[in-house]
Amino acid sequence: MKLQTFQYKKGSGWSIREFPNMDSENTLIMVFSAPEFIDDPTPIKELAKYYPKSKIIGCSSAGEISGAHILDNSISVAVAQFEKTPIRVVRTEIKSAEESYKAGETIANELYKNDLHGIFVLSDGLKVNGSELVKGLNTIQNGALVITGGLAGDGSRFKQTWSIFNGEILTNNIIGVGFYGNHIQIGHGSRGGWDIFGPERLITRSKNNILYELDGQPALGLYKEYLGERAAGLPATGLLFPLAIRKDENDTRQLVRTILAINEEEQSLTFAGDVPVGYLAQLMRANFDRLITAADEAGELATKRMLGTEKNSVKPVLAIAISCVGRRLLLGERTEEETESTLESLPAGAQQVGFYSYGELSPYTTGTCDLHNQTMTLTTLCETE
Repeated sequence: MKLQTFQYKKGSGWSIREFPNMDSENTLIMVFSAPEFIDDPTPIKELAKYYPKSKIIGCSSAGEISGAHILDNSISVAVAQFEKTPIRVVRTEIKSAEESYKAGETIANELYKNDLHGIFVLSDGLKVNGSELVKGLNTIQNGALVITGGLAGDGSRFKQTWSIFNGEILTNNIIGVGFYGNHIQIGHGSRGGWDIFGPERLITRSKNNILYELDGQPALGLYKEYLGERAAGLPATGLLFPLAIRKDENDTRQLVRTILAINEEEQSLTFAGDVPVGYLAQLMRANFDRLITAADEAGELATKRMLGTEKNSVKPVLAIAISCVGRRLLLGERTEEETESTLESLPAGAQQVGFYSYGELSPYTTGTCDLHNQTMTLTTLCETE
């Protein structure tokens, strides 16, 4: 695999004098962009013009990751030319959250072949129910298939997200890229680092990703009690206090859910993923040092799953870092500590791109894919000779 990463900044342009000469049917270009480029897509069009044979995918973000740095008003790009790994990209439109399962199933079925080794997904961040999307993607799970990705962002505005498919900016779409054969090595790691507080409550009324009642009480009212003065800033301030859910008292696996919207009339909260009736729910808050440590752990996990004991391998490694916008809002000036931490945990010479998202897709540890919120999630790619 040949690999080069670079970025575009408004005002100063591209960070390289000329694009790398890697256009081919087996070249994947990942583009993570500030949302405002939907109104001025010139740099994205430049990439599409220079790389007519390549597969170009991407999405809008809540902050672009380039190496150890986090940028705004920029575009972060990775150009990866695979030497022995066939790749294929597909897309499907999604008009409402109710279509999420079908959209995931469609992406999975269109990419499926016997030698499919991994799928990387970039989804609309607002109209999708991430839990249902993942269920659809997992319909072709064979135990060895790795599915990762993320939900597009729009800063802390929650107004509009978009994706890129072969150089074209699209709204209401989900993009998937498939990696085929035995030469591709894919690693993944996802960690949170949040602390749980307050009583654990029973979800007594919900529908898919909409939460109406906890312990028989209106969910929004209870949530506002915990937020206090911060409640005036909902839904954005809800990113600071995600919800941990688990199936029952014996379930040791907690999934994190973050708020996308509120409904004052219904006293409900809409989350990025399902909050099933009968599950237990508990609020979470940040532990700054643990957030940074968790990012390092995600990098260590991804490296181990990709390379095993070969951590000092000199092969080119692409790391795609997808972290939740809520982590960025919390960490503030310390946010780059987590991107520095992930990069330091990767093999020497690894190149990192990525974005701040509205949801992260990755196996919890191993096995099938899950939707996560408020995590740092890494996908690492390299090729064997």
